[in-house]
Amino acid sequence: MCKKMVEFFEQQTATCVYRQYIGAACPGCGIQRAFIELLKGNVWESIKIFPALIPIIFILGYLILHVKFKFHKGHQNLLIMTIFTASLILIDFFVKLINQ
Repeated sequence: MCKKMVEFFEQQTATCVYRQYIGAACPGCGIQRAFIELLKGNVWESIKIFPALIPIIFILGYLILHVKFKFHKGHQNLLIMTIFTASLILIDFFVKLINQ
């Protein structure tokens, strides 16, 4: 089943409109490819392509659990994780801009 999911997502990848018209990577460039690599089991390759993907998945999972179980200081933990992940996205974005 995972192989069929990978094939499906590989066929559905969209080109970045930002990159197409501006010529530079956007802050989300690479998230599709990183997700496909993660599905294939290539964790390190996924991290190299888009380092914030795993923290984003973790945040979404934690958010779902927090909504259900109402963790003590869960909202503060989510805020900290979101700031960390946004920082990763911005750092990755600027590194991609510099290396173009």
